[in-house]
Amino acid sequence: MSHNTRSTAQPEKSGMSRAEVRASVSLASIFSLRMLGLFLVLPVFAVHAHSLPGGDSDTLVGIALGIYGLAQACGQIPYGIASDRYGRKRIIVIGLLLFALGSFVAAGAQSVLWLLIGRALQGSGAISAAITAFIADSTREEHRTKAMAMVGASIGVTFAVSMVASPLLYKSIGMGGIFGLTGILSLIAIAVVVWVVPAAPMVQARRVSLSEVLRHAELLRLNFGVFTLHLTQVAMFMVVPAALVQLAGIPLGEHWKIYLPVVLASFVLMLPPIFVAEKYGRMKPVFLGAIGLMLLVQLGFWAVLSHPLAQVWMLVALLFLFFVAFNILEAAQPSLVSRIAPPAAKGAALGVYNTLQALGLSCGGAFGGWLKQNVGNSAVFLLSAALTLTWLIIAANMKNLPRRAAQAAGATA
Repeated sequence: MSHNTRSTAQPEKSGMSRAEVRASVSLASIFSLRMLGLFLVLPVFAVHAHSLPGGDSDTLVGIALGIYGLAQACGQIPYGIASDRYGRKRIIVIGLLLFALGSFVAAGAQSVLWLLIGRALQGSGAISAAITAFIADSTREEHRTKAMAMVGASIGVTFAVSMVASPLLYKSIGMGGIFGLTGILSLIAIAVVVWVVPAAPMVQARRVSLSEVLRHAELLRLNFGVFTLHLTQVAMFMVVPAALVQLAGIPLGEHWKIYLPVVLASFVLMLPPIFVAEKYGRMKPVFLGAIGLMLLVQLGFWAVLSHPLAQVWMLVALLFLFFVAFNILEAAQPSLVSRIAPPAAKGAALGVYNTLQALGLSCGGAFGGWLKQNVGNSAVFLLSAALTLTWLIIAANMKNLPRRAAQAAGATA
């Protein structure tokens, strides 16, 4: 079986090579173009859906919004395996075409049912695993986490920009125009894949079964981690926006003024730990430290929101620390998956990883909403803290991967 792999060996350098930078930036831009198309829809989707035939059913509107994530969860593993067998670029282009088709179907939707169909088609273009595997193919291991961090940064900035632009675009071009724009952005992303992203060579490698990937102990730790990370993220944001409104009187439409500087500042602070982890082969302590910080943040939110004299600056500080920990973990985990997975199954392993990520997002919304309604805000953070503590215990037994130069020296000794 043949698949893409990382570029041929180059002499060790202190920084990323020009080819690595080109691959990382261009692949991150594909992520951001696609996520921009997705995020632009979110703030105004429910309002628009209620104006269509079938929009009087909150259940149908909710399914139309959530079907994207379900389709993503179902498609990540098949797309990842296909990218191992048939090449990353080909599979990414197919996924982007499906996303564009779904966008144009949704743009012309005259009922919630057709909106649901369009969203399902969008979600069926589940290319996250293929893109992250392509980044792994195109970068040396000592720079891979930085490349993954570029993707995370592009997504964070895209989210903040979308929160500002979405209401303005909805007023000017309507929901159909926004969906049409997402389709165009997806087609632009295809052009980037075909003409900008550098190709990775094809090599022969031992075929690896999916069951072998699923049973891999180190990958299981990371899969549990990404599930917990994204469940915690979504569950937390079932509570935090309302708390900002209540404590600071900031309207929901103005929350981007907090999120944008917090996210950008957190990316600056997360870079030194990433550089230390990669340069000195200290990924395990940095990784465990980020999980520990995430645990403290969840306990902090529980304590602050349980206190009658809570101040808004406390929430902002906790949000900042949350995004520092989140960004470190979001960059480190796919990098670790790509290093640990069998070479012939990086796409499959990242497919499983992204499936657990999508399930975490779904469960975070469901559990967070149920706990908030039936138990209270504190229960949301206590659940997140309990899961994060479990993750910390599981991750404590992970192997510390040395930096690539040390591995190479050991292999030639």
